[in-house]
Amino acid sequence: MLKYSVFKRVSDFVIALILIILAIPVFVVITLALKFSSIRTAFFVHQRPGLNGKPFYLIKFKSMNDKKDNNGNLLPNIQRITPLGRFLRKSSLDEIPQLFNVLKGDISLVGPRPLEMRYIPLYTKEQNRRHEVRPGITGWAQVNGRNAISWEKKFELDVNYVDNQSFLLDLKILFLTVKKVLISEGVNSDQNNTVVPFDIYLKNSKK
Repeated sequence: MLKYSVFKRVSDFVIALILIILAIPVFVVITLALKFSSIRTAFFVHQRPGLNGKPFYLIKFKSMNDKKDNNGNLLPNIQRITPLGRFLRKSSLDEIPQLFNVLKGDISLVGPRPLEMRYIPLYTKEQNRRHEVRPGITGWAQVNGRNAISWEKKFELDVNYVDNQSFLLDLKILFLTVKKVLISEGVNSDQNNTVVPFDIYLKNSKK
C-alpha cells in the first residue's frame, strides 16, 4: 500500500501538470468569462478536510453569484446559479482548478470526495476512515450512483475504496468518470442542489 501511495502521488503530480498545461487556453477563457459575467469572481475557495482530516482550501470555478435577500442572507443555491455556472457544472469544467490542489498534494485525482468540515464530528468511526487516504476529484462513490444512493451507502463505498485502492481500480474510476461526463451525468454531490446536506439528513432521520 505504501509503495502504491508513492506511485500514485508521483503520477498525480505528473498528470495534473500535463493537464494544467493543456488546459491553459480553457482556463483563461473561463476565468475571463466569469469575471465579466454576473458572478464577477472567477474562483470559489472553500475549506475541506484532506488526508487524516487535515484542512485545506479547495478551489473551483465559481458557478453562483452572491445575491442576498432583504435580510442580508444568501439566496438559495438554485436561485443563484447562473446559465454560465450551470454549463460549467454540467460539463464538469468547474473542476479544472482542482488540478492545482492535486499538484500541491491536497487531493488526488481519485479518492473520496472532500466534503464539509462540519461533517467530521458527525461521522461514525468507520465512516471517518474515508480520511485515511487523500480525497479526490472523483471517486468510487461518484461513479456508483452518487446522487441516487443514501449517505450511508456513499460512505460505505468510500471506505471500500480505502481498503481496496489499486492502480486498476483507479483506472476504472477515471474511465467511468469520463464516461459520465461525456453523457452529462452528474458525478459530484456538492454540485447537486437537491442533495440534502449530511447534517440535516441526520437530523431528519432522528425525527
